[in-house]
Amino acid sequence: MPLPAIQAIEKQIEKRIRLFEQKNGIRLDDEVRFIKSWIEKPLSMGAIMASSRMLGRAMARCVDLDIPGPVIELGPGTGVVTQALVEHGVGPERLVLVEFNPSFCRLLRKRYPQATVIQGDAYRMNHLLGGRLGEPAAAVVSGLPLLTQPAKRRLRLINEAFGLMMPNAPFIQFTYAMVTAPIPCRRVDVTAERSKVIWQNVPPARVWTYRQG
Repeated sequence: MPLPAIQAIEKQIEKRIRLFEQKNGIRLDDEVRFIKSWIEKPLSMGAIMASSRMLGRAMARCVDLDIPGPVIELGPGTGVVTQALVEHGVGPERLVLVEFNPSFCRLLRKRYPQATVIQGDAYRMNHLLGGRLGEPAAAVVSGLPLLTQPAKRRLRLINEAFGLMMPNAPFIQFTYAMVTAPIPCRRVDVTAERSKVIWQNVPPARVWTYRQG
């Protein structure tokens, strides 16, 4: 087959892949990155696949745009929720993205050059962000796999988050658990709301929003 014909077929395949991605709200190259990272370190990943656009939008809607200050995202991965935050109206320059995976950090810096990307352990928020924000945060949006961590560590995380935020600002967390709350509310002074099940995500998920009681 002549080279021009092969190139034409490749372009058609590429076009169909991009249409499939747009229709299903995914980036196939991102899925490959996620699967590779999950194989290497399964307990550090919140999922084997990137979150869906539906889940990202559900999390982004919990951010009140009228509250000033930075928006912290923990474990943004390849940036699905990050993109939802931007589409929701959060200026990229307000975003503080805390990601442990250095490959994802490089990708995030390329996709969101105005955002602040910090490579490190999100469970050490005070160490990473103390004195770097300039003003209290408007929200913390978390994609961390909290239920893989001991309750004590989860409680320390949310307490550190509230210490960095404006009064009544939300800590937003997704989970695949349909019944179990990612933060044990009975052991910390917070109020919590949970979303309906987002069936379009794989696997289905809920969004929990916590505020100081």
